[in-house]
Amino acid sequence: MWIDVHTHLEMLEENPGQVLDEAAKEKVNHMITIGCHPKDFDKVCDISKAHYPTIAATLGVHPHDAKFYDDKVEATIRSRAPENFIIGIGEIGLDYFYNHSDPDIQRNAFSRQMEMAQSVGLPVEIHSRDAEDDTANELKRCKGRNTGMMHCFSGTEKLARAALDVGFYISISGVITFKNAQTLRDIVKTVPLDRLLIETDAPFLAPVPMRGKKNKPAFVAHTAKVVASIKGVSEEDLSIQLKKNVKSLFPKWNI
Repeated sequence: MWIDVHTHLEMLEENPGQVLDEAAKEKVNHMITIGCHPKDFDKVCDISKAHYPTIAATLGVHPHDAKFYDDKVEATIRSRAPENFIIGIGEIGLDYFYNHSDPDIQRNAFSRQMEMAQSVGLPVEIHSRDAEDDTANELKRCKGRNTGMMHCFSGTEKLARAALDVGFYISISGVITFKNAQTLRDIVKTVPLDRLLIETDAPFLAPVPMRGKKNKPAFVAHTAKVVASIKGVSEEDLSIQLKKNVKSLFPKWNI
């Protein structure tokens, strides 16, 4: 019934089998586990390969780790992109809140990975924090060449509009359930149903009523309930539309 389009299974304490069993009890039937750092690529791929198509995967270098992105890493991603369980490039993007990598290095890695994604024919999952203008500029630069989604969206209406204007999807995490997230809830009201997705970003950002716990894919059901309420649709209708959205964005995924 539900699809978690962004989780980090290699970071969870439970083994993938346990995660899937718990998720199934909450009608979470599919998920995408995300590669963020070259050192984790093999583990991410092994998890997905063993459980595909229930678990698909993406590979990319997170903006925190952009300083590790080089020709060798790009060649590794390119070499694995044709594998059936690799359905996207990510998590990529910009993060000026922490600046674990220099902003210039982040921008270069982001642009290169956007170009790589276009060349291998895969959508992207984008992270953006305190970098809205530069993220929007990259989206505009790649309009018509890249498809993708804004992961764990918690930005402004301006960034949401920039993403929608270039055909991207907006993925909503458990942040939508937080008491101080009214601005995000107002933005979600304006996003067309056929451009929405939901995710956990597990093990981070557990939704209400699971705050204080490590997040897991099963918890995406709580996010779905809130999104359905905001959009004024039944959970069943939301589930049907979200699956259509996933299949549209990730056509390689055999679900």
